Amino acid sequence: MLTDDEIQQLALDLESDRVERKESFARTVRDRVAQAVCAFANDLPDNRAPGIVIIGMRDDGTPSGAAVTDELLLNLGALRSDGKILPLPVVHVRKVEIAGVEMAVIVVTPSPDTPVRFEGRVWIRVGPRRGIASRDEERILVEKRQAGDLAFDQSPVRGATPEDLDLEFFRSTYLPAAVSPEVLEENERPIERQLAALHLLAPTGDPNAAAVLLLGRDPSAWFPSSTVQFVRFDGDGLADPILDQKDLSGRQFPISDPP
Repeated sequence: MLTDDEIQQLALDLESDRVERKESFARTVRDRVAQAVCAFANDLPDNRAPGIVIIGMRDDGTPSGAAVTDELLLNLGALRSDGKILPLPVVHVRKVEIAGVEMAVIVVTPSPDTPVRFEGRVWIRVGPRRGIASRDEERILVEKRQAGDLAFDQSPVRGATPEDLDLEFFRSTYLPAAVSPEVLEENERPIERQLAALHLLAPTGDPNAAAVLLLGRDPSAWFPSSTVQFVRFDGDGLADPILDQKDLSGRQFPISDPP
């Protein structure tokens, strides 16, 4: 959720593609505001950050003097639930003081379920442009949703980068065990392409869960509520007596010794 200070900074940045400004919420403007909400929910530029629609500001950043009433805030909130924007976006409507003037702001969170449509059409925003998505742009939004439907081990770990992995261990130990010596001798690809070839990067380019668990310097920092456990049973069933067990954190640092 954006703070009031973050909203003010965005509002006054005339170059930002995460802001749309409207002088008022007149009847003729209602659909354009809904289109902007749809476009920010689709997040085609992949900002991975909320977009905002400001009511009461001109395109040049100056206040228009529109009154911010409870009725206005209720009408803005109704855009989400009137059934014209589907799937339903995550929006928050509130009053914010910008440059000393109260304005109504709609904060739109990027949707994981793209493409989002307004009255059956996919709206997008790239830079200052807001328009209907082309076939290729709509395909990108479908692929973005499919990337979010990956199995857990292939899902991206948001915020993680290849620098959070033990790349020296990857080169010296993991690669020789996973790839034949002949291929390695001919392989001059950068480390990111090697990770991707072994399915250790998500389609977004971020390390996936498998990479962080296998190669991460500190996996518990990314999965604080989870553990990886090795267990040896005296038999074939999970109810058989345990012979040995170990909880693991990172590729070589146990957090508990076997009993």
